Amino acid sequence: MKIGTFNVNGIRARLPIVMSWLETQEPDVLCLQETKVADTLFPHEALESRGYCCVYRGQKAYNGVAVLSKQEPDDVSFGFLDGYETEEARLAAIRLGDLWVVNTYVPQGQAPDSEKFLYKLDWLGRLCRYFKRFYRPEGRLCWVGDFNVAPEPIDVYDPERLLGHVGYHPDEHCALEKIKAWGFVDVIRKLRPEERIYSFWDYRIPQAVSRAMGWRIDHIWATVSMAERCVEAWVDLEPRVATRPSDHAVVAAVFEI
Repeated sequence: MKIGTFNVNGIRARLPIVMSWLETQEPDVLCLQETKVADTLFPHEALESRGYCCVYRGQKAYNGVAVLSKQEPDDVSFGFLDGYETEEARLAAIRLGDLWVVNTYVPQGQAPDSEKFLYKLDWLGRLCRYFKRFYRPEGRLCWVGDFNVAPEPIDVYDPERLLGHVGYHPDEHCALEKIKAWGFVDVIRKLRPEERIYSFWDYRIPQAVSRAMGWRIDHIWATVSMAERCVEAWVDLEPRVATRPSDHAVVAAVFEI
């Protein structure tokens, strides 16, 4: 099973890139973040024409998540299911047999001294409680998406200078580690423990990709039983250097199940 994740930064603007990746890679599941479109305008017909079922939850101009799967999901859910009905469109989950795939777009956080940063930490705390409530660490589960956190020094281009910035802050690392300790394995680091590999390059930095000035903030994490079956994991740079690209690349992994 091939699973991919891609922050598209606007699904309508990036639809040709998504369609091309589906055609060339033929993933079983592709999770999208920052679709930035109301549900009534989500381009499901084009994606369905490629043979994919579409599960999505969006809002105009901001946020938005979608899960594309070759197999029709056996179950679908949105959000934390913890009683906050006005939460943003940031989490979608599907079940395929005994496998759950949880797709998240974690809040960016703006700046460490902002209310949005506190919201991000609270959101990660709610996510930890969500996993504990609805899933089992011994089960088959993949958590994927734009986590908006680079976990380790190797995951940012200048760890000394960037430490304490949003996306690479000790408080974020602590919140993320609590979720990981529940029972997740970072499959990129399982298979590529020493490789300096990024998934996001800021538009505002000239020639960021060629200068290797990136961050690894897009992830595929899996419970132990799934991670043991992961035989390949990589970042596909092609979507990031395509015409009119997102500022993210695609992260993908293959599991033998």
